[in-house]
Amino acid sequence: MRTKQLNKNKINVITLGCSKNVYDSEVLMGQLKANNQEVVHEQEGNVVVINTCGFIDNAKEESVNTILEYVQKKQAGEIDKVFVTGCLSERYKPDLQKEIPDVDAFFGTTELPNLLKALGADYKQELIGERLITTPKNYAYLKIAEGCDRPCSFCAIPLMRGKHKSTPIEHLVIEAKKLAASGVKELILIAQDLTYYGLDIYKKRALRELLEALVAVEGVEWIRLHYAFPTGFPMEVLDFMRDEPKICNYIDIPLQHISDNILKSMRRGTTQAKTTKLLQDFRAYVPDMTIRTTLIVGYPGETEEDFQTLLQWVKDMRFERLGCFTYSHEENTHAFHLVDDVPEEVKMDRANAIMEVQSQISWELNQAKIGKVFRVVIDRKEGKHYIGRTEYDSPDVDNEVLIPADQGYLRTGDFYQVMVNDAADFDLYAEVHHV
Repeated sequence: MRTKQLNKNKINVITLGCSKNVYDSEVLMGQLKANNQEVVHEQEGNVVVINTCGFIDNAKEESVNTILEYVQKKQAGEIDKVFVTGCLSERYKPDLQKEIPDVDAFFGTTELPNLLKALGADYKQELIGERLITTPKNYAYLKIAEGCDRPCSFCAIPLMRGKHKSTPIEHLVIEAKKLAASGVKELILIAQDLTYYGLDIYKKRALRELLEALVAVEGVEWIRLHYAFPTGFPMEVLDFMRDEPKICNYIDIPLQHISDNILKSMRRGTTQAKTTKLLQDFRAYVPDMTIRTTLIVGYPGETEEDFQTLLQWVKDMRFERLGCFTYSHEENTHAFHLVDDVPEEVKMDRANAIMEVQSQISWELNQAKIGKVFRVVIDRKEGKHYIGRTEYDSPDVDNEVLIPADQGYLRTGDFYQVMVNDAADFDLYAEVHHV
């Protein structure tokens, strides 16, 4: 006779997809803990909650495979319940309910109270900033807005996350203070669109005001900006970034393409000339800035000429950080009405060509760092090295600094001055610099 259900449930939250999902999982786990539920992140538990991604084909496939894996475990009696939440669930709930009926329940991106109820917990409205952090203790994501009002043709995010909704500055300051009190030293500001922050609640772009409030939080040493939109960027942020040591000289600004034909079809609201001018202004205001961007190749109608324009532009702009994706044809987006006419192998060839150019640029920029001293934060120890980052690098996506562990103990989350003595395409090798 099974007695498992007599024991208290242990809820295992599994996170797939982007940093916004990491944040949402942490909020869910904070609520469960406040309800005295036993909750773990990606460990063993008899109740499983899968926070899915529904953005592009690969992510959707990973989400579906993960759901199927845990449904099989449920069928084998290894776990008791499987719940699914997040973007895939928001976007395809009726299909998923039909195709995978053994999932106990599906919840969308705005149904946290209902999910908590299904897990035997009450939604506690007063828990501003109460989260169970799943990142290394020294950094955390701070989601400053939800949703997006931009009309980009290729993107399904507004379908899954709704319209742009800024979180008030005072709430974000409370959250930042709680994070700092728990040992977080780096806040990574995330939203679908940082540029738009404040327009809905303050009737003006208020990113600068938010940053001014956050730098006053004691214990926070770095604040990093992720996912700015190029149209309407609040330029007053740049002076503050240059003059305020706590704001990392770093911005993640997904530009997607540069050929005017493709930008128009993508409904990006900008041109090659405007985008290039914006980046030149960035460099003029903050000469020490690292710019990270992401690009899409193989968009419907992308000709060889369009691609060559993009490739040449990447060579000319010399981005410090760059990622490249192949176009994914997403139903219910504006671009879905277009013919997905670039063959898959051509998409891959174009992405590889971009990354080959970028790899060389990154290598050259890294070589110039040899012999220089940088302030780094230690994220973790791995094998024979401590792994750190400079202010010019975001976790998981950018360069890392490898410091030999045999040189002495370095504490995770602490800052050290290091001298770079070697460099590869995407890694720096350094030793602690003793003044």
